[in-house]
Amino acid sequence: MGSQNWRMGMCFWVCLIGFLSFIHCVSSEGEGIGGGSVEALIRIDGKEAIAKVDEDFICATLDWWPPEKCDYGTCSWGKTSLLNLDLSNTILSNAIKAFSPLKLRLGGTLQDQIIYDTEDNKKPCPPIPFVENNTTLFGEMFGFNEACLPMKRWDELNSFFLRTGAKIVFGLNVLTGKTFKNNIPAIGDWDFTNAESFIRYTVKNNYSVAGWELGNELCGKGVGTSISASQYANDSASLRNIVQEIYKGGAGPKPLILAPGGFFDGPWFKEVADKSTTTLDALTHHVYNLGPGVDNNLIEKILDPESLDSMVDTYSKLQNILKTSATSATAWVGESGGAWNSGHHLVTDAFVFSFWYLDQLGMSAVYDTKTYCRQTLVGGNYGLLNTTTFVPNPDYYSALLWHRLMGRNVLATRFGGPKKIRAYTHCAKQSKGIVVLLINLHNTTVVQARVAFNSTWSLRHRHKSHKSYRSHMKELNGLRSRAERVRGDREREEYHLTPKDGNIQSQTMLLNGNALNLDSSGNIPTLEPVFVNSSQPIIVAPFSIVFVHIPYVVPPACR
Repeated sequence: MGSQNWRMGMCFWVCLIGFLSFIHCVSSEGEGIGGGSVEALIRIDGKEAIAKVDEDFICATLDWWPPEKCDYGTCSWGKTSLLNLDLSNTILSNAIKAFSPLKLRLGGTLQDQIIYDTEDNKKPCPPIPFVENNTTLFGEMFGFNEACLPMKRWDELNSFFLRTGAKIVFGLNVLTGKTFKNNIPAIGDWDFTNAESFIRYTVKNNYSVAGWELGNELCGKGVGTSISASQYANDSASLRNIVQEIYKGGAGPKPLILAPGGFFDGPWFKEVADKSTTTLDALTHHVYNLGPGVDNNLIEKILDPESLDSMVDTYSKLQNILKTSATSATAWVGESGGAWNSGHHLVTDAFVFSFWYLDQLGMSAVYDTKTYCRQTLVGGNYGLLNTTTFVPNPDYYSALLWHRLMGRNVLATRFGGPKKIRAYTHCAKQSKGIVVLLINLHNTTVVQARVAFNSTWSLRHRHKSHKSYRSHMKELNGLRSRAERVRGDREREEYHLTPKDGNIQSQTMLLNGNALNLDSSGNIPTLEPVFVNSSQPIIVAPFSIVFVHIPYVVPPACR
């Protein structure tokens, strides 16, 4: 027994030293250069939820782009297309399995030029998919010719989805049968013959599809071409009828019908909502509010609260459209990469992007967004996984922690401190209590936060300059490992995320001071919290993110 206690004690001290080491690395940057600390109150209304997200709120995308897809002289897609992705890769499989389940949206720009090579397909398949070409109609619009999805590949994909437990939303080609030209609106009804054959093949083979989405970025002004709201409502009704017929009498729930998978345009979305009252289950929109990936000011935008808040208008307006329309549809973010044209290496695939990503998740949830799909799981410079090695980028771990900790019910949260501190609260997922997410965009300011509820609210915010972060950590005497916990103590669980060496452009994320790395078998590391006594404030280091699970507070909204 003595040796066991000694090992448990050693484990605790090793963990504690590692955690304090990461604190020292972060704090030393701010000392001597005007760094300070802020004491503030997080005010949470736990009476009732202000919104409710899907259980599988976290979603990621897989795209069609071929290796030849290049932006600004950089070719960042490799073999990550649905047509050539290595489905035998262990790391890729483990990354998906860790979510249990991960919702995957299959689609993107090139989905509207995909031919489904079913037995009754009458359109010849190009011998080479997505040939780079600027002379054909599709080439003028998107840079590549048409391609086919062979049913053999669809079989392989579904075998992979079954093995990994992925939940699939598939984006269908809506341009079939329409007359269109580059930058000229498409005219005519959707010819759903090929899509119907594909859906029938899917059902016949007992492949599970949670949702069918119609078209990609063709709403409003569109990308390449566009479809009017009235026509989109008609085409969506056709898809609904097909799905109702094919899935008739089948076991389990019918797949969702989603559209339009494009950029938000208020009048356009309003018209579709009004004309699709019982047709659509979700209105999907895309988020690339940071501009082009080539922009050298992306980091400045990510760290600017006003830039982050630019999406509030979109989320608020879409929420209002759905509330005031007779539609039963909900809101989804169907694709979100932040910076278009494949993102920016060492920004959208580095630690700094978790500031933007987690803020987006929190903000969209407040406005009743049910699902949020990240562009991409793998592919481009904004993947959750590295394009060539499949090793997780920092945002992968941010997504996984959110998925495991943040429950469905969203609570109104106000932070009584600097605007560069972002705060969001949900009921805990599959456990008691609440989870608070805190994001510190400031490079020198340390935050000491306390939580208050409803009638106990009293704003307390004062600034203390030149107080080192190390001195704050001396107050954190409640920090203990899981092995050292004493039953009956009121403790909370904290997950502190920081970049390696304090470099926000690092592609290595630290959890409580320890680097998150795969083991030799490609397994996802365990995400363990530190335990902190409830009497201590929540300490948020500069340029860091903290998930705080408070199990001993269970407000009415979480019961």
